Order: sequence, then C-alpha cells, then structure tokens
Amino acid sequence: MQKIKLFEAQNKMKESYFQSQVIMLAKLHGWLVMHTRAVEIRPGVWKTPIQGHAGFPDLVLCHQRGRGLIFAELKSDKGRLSDSQELWLQAINDAGAEHCVWRPKDIDAISKRLAGKTKNN
Repeated sequence: MQKIKLFEAQNKMKESYFQSQVIMLAKLHGWLVMHTRAVEIRPGVWKTPIQGHAGFPDLVLCHQRGRGLIFAELKSDKGRLSDSQELWLQAINDAGAEHCVWRPKDIDAISKRLAGKTKNN
C-alpha cells in the first residue's frame, strides 16, 4: 500500500521539487551543477535572463572526476519537449554530448547514473 502511495506521489511531483532532488543527488555524487533561475521582472511575470537560443536544457552537470558531462532537461511525467528544446536535444546529441530528458518516474535510473553505476540513461 505504501509503495503505491509513493508511486502516486512521484506521478504528481512538481518539476521544481523534482529539480531540487536531481540537483541534490548530483552534488552528493561530485557533480558541478549549472542552472539558470527565472526571475520575476514584475508581479506575476517571470523571465530567465539569458542570451542566445531558447530551449537550452534545465541543467548542465559536469563531474569533478571526469565521469561525464550531462545536459539534462527535466519534465513532469506527462510534460512534452517544446520545438526549441527538441532542437537543442538534437544539436547536443549530434555534437556527441550526453543529453537526457529526465522525469520523476526515472529517479532510480537518474540516481544510478549520477552515482556512476551506469554510463548513459
């Protein structure tokens, strides 16, 4: 019964909470983390102050001991990539780098990847 509740909670997890979990796991396992936060430019209007093309992945993770460089897009279990996110995914993959789309339901596989137990997800 409790396992079912945990599964239900994962399916309803907000992307911001999920992101905090991934960042915590990454830091725990020796990854440097880059995330650009949105800012409120006026009441109710949020923007991410970046220059360049839209759709850049949510996180860039670089392991301090050479276990990889990961570009990670975080989505809810039902979230979809935008066209600009798809473009970045393809460009990163074509360049030979690791790009992952991670969802709350994948948290065990994410944990294993960040712990160095798997190469790619």
